[in-house]
Amino acid sequence: MTALAFKVKSKNGQQILKDLTSDSTVGELKMFLSSISDVGIERVCVLCGYPPKPLDISNDHKKLSEIGLKTGETLIVEEKAVSSTGGSSKPPEQKPLENGIASHETLGPCRPGILMKKVVPSDNSCLFTSIGFVLNGNVDTSVHTLMRQIIAMEVASDLDTYNEAVLGKPNADYCAWIQQPSSWGGAIEVAILSRFYGLEMAVVDTLNAIINRFGEDKNYGQRVFLLFDGVHYDPLYLEQSDGGIQTIFPAEDLEIYHEAEQLAHEAKSSRQFTDLNKFTLKCMVCDKFLTGQVEAQKHAKETMHTNFGEV
Repeated sequence: MTALAFKVKSKNGQQILKDLTSDSTVGELKMFLSSISDVGIERVCVLCGYPPKPLDISNDHKKLSEIGLKTGETLIVEEKAVSSTGGSSKPPEQKPLENGIASHETLGPCRPGILMKKVVPSDNSCLFTSIGFVLNGNVDTSVHTLMRQIIAMEVASDLDTYNEAVLGKPNADYCAWIQQPSSWGGAIEVAILSRFYGLEMAVVDTLNAIINRFGEDKNYGQRVFLLFDGVHYDPLYLEQSDGGIQTIFPAEDLEIYHEAEQLAHEAKSSRQFTDLNKFTLKCMVCDKFLTGQVEAQKHAKETMHTNFGEV
């Protein structure tokens, strides 16, 4: 009897499983994986190997040694839809579209990878760093300079669309403001960069457990995902068991969209977001501490101070 240890990746992150041996059964493995991943035992789908392939865990009584599992393997746990027990060969009824995206019950088999968050610095340019990551696959905190220039040029070239009512300040003032490293990006900036790069940018809002899709009306062929907690942006990527990552996905990939939806709901239920009415900022000009977005905006209007840092 040999002790086994596995690296387990699931929607709950990465963990090490050390409680099994070569004589343990497939049923025991599924029980542990279900507990780690919060996926029901009947829905557990396991991938392993390079490239990762589905593992046959249909026979609960087989020993782990019989299905070829060895210590040190990486197990990727995904959730699969449970098929009907009625014995009918009729395909499942197509669920109606919601916000242009089909329900996950219509999706195909589990994918070889896990959607994960890449944490980027909280330096007032997190949106631009996050977009740079999904475009290039690495964290580069210098990309904000070019992106700010792209945004300023687009805004300056269209005075009718980007008027004071939309921008919250005169067009020229906004163009100067957005090019400052201390200025935060938001919906306007995401929309412009979505058009510039020709990608749909899906912002996973953990505060409201929704996904805001920028560029969805353009029928772009590819989509990227950004996670937004009310203040800070981080990019999302698919980590694969061979160490590679994927950050750009086909627009028709409904399964990855559903995984992003699940992240939003799970983050909200565990309160992994920032309440805009309660978070603390520091004015980097006068060192005053401010509570909430409204207070910060009031301070900016009264003092003309616009350089704020996260606390």
